[in-house]
Amino acid sequence: MKKIVIGCYMVGMIQTNFYYLHREGESETIVFDPADHGREINEELTKQGLTVKAIFLTHGHFDHILGVKALREASGAPVYASAYEREFMNDASLNGSSDIRRPCAVTADHYLIDGESVTVAGITLTMIYTPGHTEGSCCFYIDAEQTGGSPILISGDTLFEESVGRTDLPTGDMHDLVESVRGKLFALPDDTIVYPGHGGFTSIEHEKKYNYFV
Repeated sequence: MKKIVIGCYMVGMIQTNFYYLHREGESETIVFDPADHGREINEELTKQGLTVKAIFLTHGHFDHILGVKALREASGAPVYASAYEREFMNDASLNGSSDIRRPCAVTADHYLIDGESVTVAGITLTMIYTPGHTEGSCCFYIDAEQTGGSPILISGDTLFEESVGRTDLPTGDMHDLVESVRGKLFALPDDTIVYPGHGGFTSIEHEKKYNYFV
């Protein structure tokens, strides 16, 4: 099985990590959290010979979804999101976009429930429901059998390098966030590489040892 290649751009006013994953040598790619400039993102990926086949969202905050509409229009790719985040994404007052005077509402094409798996572009990923940063936040997991090496976790704003996402915004809850990290993410293999919504990548093993917040 061809290895999975991971690319990242920092996009938008809060330097959100936008990730794209594809099999080595293959053109079909899946992307996560297009934070802004969706049309430009599609142009850059096209220059690399890549075609966006699906857009996955970890949660509905404006700094993760502002580019969704333009990227979906440019690529024709469907949007996948947490079923528990439906209202949040579609409400500009909740997702914070109205506060920056760029009201944005996103409706997904497919809503996923906890533990549901999807295969796109030759990659199978599983949605892990991780409430706390927002009520409907989720992460996406790709196991070692898929990668041929360490598992991969796209953690959004649930888990950062030696930190966690803020919980003082609408629907946030610190108790839920800690439970999500300890109960679900820390149950993943220690060698799982974590790709967060902001900052550098880390691992489950490192966070178990050094994450003060959980």
